[in-house]
Amino acid sequence: MRALGLLALLASPVLVAGCGVPKMSNPFGSGNEESSASLLNDDKLPERPLTETAAPAGPADGRALNCPQVVAWPNERLRTVYQPGHDGDTNFVVHRGEITKLSRECQFYGGRVVVKYGFAGRVLLGPKGGPGTVTMPVKIRAAGADKQTLATDKMSITTTVPAGSPVGYFSMVREIGFPLQVGTRPEDYKIFVAFAK
Repeated sequence: MRALGLLALLASPVLVAGCGVPKMSNPFGSGNEESSASLLNDDKLPERPLTETAAPAGPADGRALNCPQVVAWPNERLRTVYQPGHDGDTNFVVHRGEITKLSRECQFYGGRVVVKYGFAGRVLLGPKGGPGTVTMPVKIRAAGADKQTLATDKMSITTTVPAGSPVGYFSMVREIGFPLQVGTRPEDYKIFVAFAK
């Protein structure tokens, strides 16, 4: 027992040290000039809540706990748009879309599930961006544990970045339905949300 206690004491500083995550640097950093990109600090940009219709609630029988997950992978929840001919150059970023919130609720009909999913996010202006309307394509894919596509959806989200602000917000609520395969559970399925290229 003493050996286990000593091992726990020695391991705890390592575990605690791993919890300190440094704040990400500004991806649009450019020289000494202050641009709209310098305002891309999460502390200064409060999130707007996801629409009430996308609140994570489920049917009265409690099966929402077994609802398929809605997922946006890190490399698919961001989309950066550059000025033509300057892809990858942070000094030429026009804007960046970010999906920051996801939600869902489910209804079951026999061997079929209908998922009402919602997502919300923001569009941040880069050094070459300006106020106005921004439209970005989004694609949705529902898949089972075998990763086979069962249903798809696509749309465009539109937001307005007002003059004098570095950010515009968006939210969307939609439904997607698909059959549940015999021998599977609803939580075996995932709905992937991603910005389209």
